[in-house]
Amino acid sequence: MDIAGNTKATRVSGGGSALAGFLVSGFLMALLGAILPAWGYHRDASDFIAAGNYFLSLAIGIVAAERFARPLMLRRGVSFLLVFACGLSCVALLYLALVSPPLSDWWRVAGFLVLGAGAGLLNLGLFHAISPGYQADAAGTVNKGGILYGLGCLAATLLVAGTYYAYTVPSILIFMALVPGFFAGMYARKSYAAPPPAGTHPTLRQALRDFRSPGAVLFALLIFVQFGNEWSIAGWLPIFLIRRVGLSPSGSLMILALYWLFLITGRLIAVAILPRVRHGRLLMGSVLSAIFGCLVLVFTDNVFGAAIGACFVGAGFASIYPLVAEAIGRRFPYYHPGFFNGIFSFALVGGLVAPATLGYAASKWGVGVVMGIPLIGTFLVMALLILIWLESKVTGR
Repeated sequence: MDIAGNTKATRVSGGGSALAGFLVSGFLMALLGAILPAWGYHRDASDFIAAGNYFLSLAIGIVAAERFARPLMLRRGVSFLLVFACGLSCVALLYLALVSPPLSDWWRVAGFLVLGAGAGLLNLGLFHAISPGYQADAAGTVNKGGILYGLGCLAATLLVAGTYYAYTVPSILIFMALVPGFFAGMYARKSYAAPPPAGTHPTLRQALRDFRSPGAVLFALLIFVQFGNEWSIAGWLPIFLIRRVGLSPSGSLMILALYWLFLITGRLIAVAILPRVRHGRLLMGSVLSAIFGCLVLVFTDNVFGAAIGACFVGAGFASIYPLVAEAIGRRFPYYHPGFFNGIFSFALVGGLVAPATLGYAASKWGVGVVMGIPLIGTFLVMALLILIWLESKVTGR
């Protein structure tokens, strides 16, 4: 069967299941931020370094996965990659269940490296699998995938919060391993279009040319900072609330769930109002909402303030990345959000390291830095938006 035939088959039998995979991707990515309080990493500041190592190991695994994902797809196909990624993630979660504290932190570092590789392979396979739908309706496909991704993050957080007092952490991780295991079985029965041939994506020469474009550099910095902001909150908000506000671990996880809920709801509202609202105003309103939420979290000393702050931060972050990605798509048509290509790869890789950096900083300067750095980062996002607007006026783009 030719590629066109495969594409048609993908739309009929595999498109919905491919999008559903973003639920698993979000589930895996949000797991670490939710499991840290369950493992007791809120008790001692010396544990922050170990937590930072976990985030760094997860990031390294995600980046490393890109190196061998494409050759694997070309040899075995997209379906095999998805099955392998989900299976690897399932094994990693089962392994983490076996090496929970009080075993050495380095056993868990190895587990998160494997989990990151599984998540990275899954992400790249999913973006290949949804390519037919992306080409037909880029905005709709990205929005659906983003919403499912957020639902996966919310599900992981609620699962840990709801079972915190009922089950041991190993039991929770074993239960969580069933999710990627189920999807591995589902993808084993699906078929997807062949991956695009080599040379479809930007070359190293193109990436180096991007560095000479002020607009590309500004967009890359914006993604770097915003991606770091979002995952710094997602990874460290429960620890911050336990240490600074005095919430219980399960209570802090419920506040994190509010953050994810408002992030998802904000994306839905943003999609609905985009045709009637100027994008610049929506972006600036989102940034101001995030700044207000961060300030509330920095100064609050009660549950109500923590909940309000998390809601404003989630709603503020909701529309920033989708609008920025849309602008990048217009300015740099070769850019595809599913791949690490061009100058934007450096921004995404850097953003993944932000939660790890927070762990090291918090061990030295205290847990307050966990919220102070995202607050500064949100001000930087506002400054970069202004610079991008000025650059577009000067260049006429």
